[in-house]
Amino acid sequence: MTEPGISLLQGGATLSDDEITDLYAVDDRAVPWLRVNFVSSIDGAGTHDALTAGLGTPSDKRVFDILRRLCDVVLVGAGTVRAEGYGPMRLDEPAVRWRREHGLPDQPVFAIVSAGLELDPAHRIFAEAPVRPIVVTVEQAPGERRRALAEVADVLVAGAEHVDTARMRLLLTERGLTQVHSEGGPHLFGDFLREDTVDEVCLTLSPFAEGPGAGRITAGTPAGVQRPMALAHALSSDGTVLLRYVRPPVQAAMA
Repeated sequence: MTEPGISLLQGGATLSDDEITDLYAVDDRAVPWLRVNFVSSIDGAGTHDALTAGLGTPSDKRVFDILRRLCDVVLVGAGTVRAEGYGPMRLDEPAVRWRREHGLPDQPVFAIVSAGLELDPAHRIFAEAPVRPIVVTVEQAPGERRRALAEVADVLVAGAEHVDTARMRLLLTERGLTQVHSEGGPHLFGDFLREDTVDEVCLTLSPFAEGPGAGRITAGTPAGVQRPMALAHALSSDGTVLLRYVRPPVQAAMA
């Protein structure tokens, strides 16, 4: 399959994987950084037939894979894991080679956020994981489920009734997982925005209009907040536009 050509929106040469990687790399990996990655239709839908895969394009998939190679941990809400049919996460050989060349472990850690712990410890996402996964939960999570999951994953408690995203970031940082890459879902993104803990938003505008019905890429209790973001770059490929927004520098450091 021919690799989709991706270039800067204002024109220029087609970018290689290494050049795209450089565009998304964080300058100082020691500084905690939380990136979220979403796809949306041009009229604001976050899914097609209830799944994000229906909005995906080859260039979106290419950047999606590159963002995984850059991170220390891929973070996903349990609802998205179930809805999108996640399996064990394993990077391909070129990504592994890149990570080795840059002093990183072969594979990032996979982390699932779940307050209720409605997860099957026998699922292949745990049983076949190349690196022991993490489950982030709360104090009030059912004890029996927590103990069962602790057999197959490292269970981190970040809050009493609801996952405190700032606490979660701190717990991951204490484990050396400073570069966090979140792939959803909308409720988790809504928590990040409400609690002001997201540093970067990568948004793919897919060249489809979906019409009414599908939800947005954020969900949850309305917070009445507005978070300013600065456009870092815009890429394009056959009608797909890939946007990278970051917090203004004065706001980017985690409290």
